[in-house]
Amino acid sequence: MSVPHTRMGLEAFLDWENRQPARHEFYRGEVFAMVGARRVHGIVALNVATALKSRLKGKPCMVFIENMKLRVADDALFYPDVFVTCDARDLRTEMVFEHPTLIVEVLSESTQAFDRGAKFAAYRSLASLREYLLIDPDLRTVELFRRNAAGLFELHDHTGLDTLELASLRLALPQAELFEGLDEAAAATLD
Repeated sequence: MSVPHTRMGLEAFLDWENRQPARHEFYRGEVFAMVGARRVHGIVALNVATALKSRLKGKPCMVFIENMKLRVADDALFYPDVFVTCDARDLRTEMVFEHPTLIVEVLSESTQAFDRGAKFAAYRSLASLREYLLIDPDLRTVELFRRNAAGLFELHDHTGLDTLELASLRLALPQAELFEGLDEAAAATLD
């Protein structure tokens, strides 16, 4: 998250943001410019989206990646790295989505505190959300928060496991797919 740009309401933000060349997130009336992501972030986000898309083919769910707006509340609108929605209302919208089943954030040093804290708190208010996945490409950690029968999110740490089980979508992803290409990216950086 960057330094707040200005304070405004959601409708004013949407009107303003749709005319901007860069993306901005909106939280509690404040506007935050989105910063560029590192290569490893992009690799993991694309890997997750690609893996989900291939496994959801033919199902009534769609995968979206980092340039789609997710309205969380009247005072919060984010651009998740990846999210899946199976809600018919979202499948008809063009701009702002509101009913995700799964949200994935790829952590970076500059965003992880917000992704784990205030952003996760905001996401938990979404009745449709069943799972929240945090992936750290540097540490290769995979933390899945799943809503239980009482409506509370429980941590299912998948770090080091072979397979990531996504109960909300009834599918499993080999973790090797999530991190595919990272070793090559690291080797290229060393050259």
